[in-house]
Order: sequence, then C-alpha cells, then structure tokens
Amino acid sequence: MNRQFPLAGLLRLRKMQEDQAASGLARANSRSATARDRRLAARTALGNSIEAAGSSSAMLAIAAARASSQGMLADLDALSAAADAQLATARTEYTEARRQALGLEKLELRHSAELAIADIRTEQGVLDEIASTSWHRTAGQASS
Repeated sequence: MNRQFPLAGLLRLRKMQEDQAASGLARANSRSATARDRRLAARTALGNSIEAAGSSSAMLAIAAARASSQGMLADLDALSAAADAQLATARTEYTEARRQALGLEKLELRHSAELAIADIRTEQGVLDEIASTSWHRTAGQASS
C-alpha cells in the first residue's frame, strides 16, 4: 500500500480553498457588521435630533435636512442589504469549500487507518515468525 495519501495534493488545494473562503466569510461578516453599525448610528443620531423651527426658513432647512437624511438612510439600508447578500454568498462558498475538504479529510483518515492496520499486521507477522522460530529451536533442543 502506498504510504503517502494519493490525494494529498488535492487535499492541500481544498484546504487552501477553504482557508480563502473562510477569509472571505470573515471579510463579508465584518462589512455586514460595519454597515449595520453605521445604519444604527445614523438612525440613532437622527432620532435624537429634535429641532424646533423658529422661522419659515429654519423650517425649510429642517425639511431639507430630513429629506437628505432619508436619502442617506436609504443608501445605508441598501449598503447594509448588499453587505448581507455578500455575507450569504460568502457563507455558501465557505460551506461548499468545507464540504469538499471534509470529504477528502475523511478519505485521508481512512487511508491512515488502513496503513496503521497494515503496519500492525506486518508487525504481528514478524512477531509470529520470531515466536515460531524460537519455539522450533527450543523444541529441537529439548528433544536432543
């Protein structure tokens, strides 16, 4: 039996792909969390800003600021939704990469177990041969 796992190169490739997918997942997770935090901070800041209009020009300025803020919140909502979509894609890619690597890891474990069994059988054969040879020598000396 071949001592080296025949699919070792493919397993290394799958591990690299899994690592890259994990890295992509971490980046997507970070982007999603950042977008959520920015959106929450903007909503909190806008919710805390209560202004009283003292004149019609102040009221127009407040209306313009609110309209601008609504546009900014819509942009942040879209950014957050895009980050969440990227996170879902990255999670799917990581899951697939992990699944592919896991299959090969199981094959490698089976290969290692078969090698260990073969080694034990070989060792047992050697021990049996030594014991048999020793027994024949001892039996031969006792009969003479």
